[in-house]
Amino acid sequence: METYFESGIATEIKMPCQNQQLNNNDRQEHAAMSSTKQVRFASCGNSVLTESNRDAEVAETCENVFNSELQRQIGSQLKLLPLNDQIRELQTIIRDKSTSRGDFVFCADRLIRLVVEEGLNQLPYSECTVTTPTGHKYDGVKFEKGNCGVSIMRSGEAMEQGLRDCCRSIRIGKILIQSDEDTQKAKVYYAKFPPDISRRKVLLMYPILSTGNTVIEAVRVLTEHGLQPKHIILLSLFSTPHGAKSIIQEFPEITILTTEVHPVAPTHFGQRVSLRLECIIFVWEESSSHMPAC
Repeated sequence: METYFESGIATEIKMPCQNQQLNNNDRQEHAAMSSTKQVRFASCGNSVLTESNRDAEVAETCENVFNSELQRQIGSQLKLLPLNDQIRELQTIIRDKSTSRGDFVFCADRLIRLVVEEGLNQLPYSECTVTTPTGHKYDGVKFEKGNCGVSIMRSGEAMEQGLRDCCRSIRIGKILIQSDEDTQKAKVYYAKFPPDISRRKVLLMYPILSTGNTVIEAVRVLTEHGLQPKHIILLSLFSTPHGAKSIIQEFPEITILTTEVHPVAPTHFGQRVSLRLECIIFVWEESSSHMPAC
């Protein structure tokens, strides 16, 4: 008896004796049995789909259609991270009101890191050749110089560490923008950028896009410093359709990178992140007060 593997399926064939030959009927019967086994195996694979799995597939299909239609309306300037189970779980934990503070911070940092790494893929690079320790030549790439980050305070500061983890020496500017309580108009209170910001590619960091007014005002400040909108890549975790459309309509050349476009934005993100930043600043100030003066 010998076993053959065809297309990943094990098939056992009884070998005839020396003076015994397989007739046509045996061959046909064997082929029919093999065909039946393959069909049965395929049907068993489909039978494991439960009703909940089918509902999840339908929901995912509807979401993909919605995102495709939204990208068609806004254009190629809106880029979504490819959705997978890992990203969906992180989004779910962040949106869950029962999530503990520790789990929230951990999942937010992971999602920020994914967005930052995808944002780096949008930056220009040049080809280069290096020599390996064994003396061989390797053709690779390197990012061109002249990149920097700009965070919109305060929630945008939560994304700074993720950027520094990927680019240790990158320069980061800051913008403080708050909305007027009466007019709801965004107003700039503070802005500090590298002196050559007009010649750089900028990763603008702001985790939640709700109305888009804050980002629009931040981009205006950057353009006033000589930066072209086409050199701005907006990194965001969550966005509403209205927020993304407003930004693209005002600045058609800007690039928006986010994980999700949903009518309801997790606005509590900024509150929980602000609390985290206050704790970090408090710990840093306490530790600095006990350090000897230089």
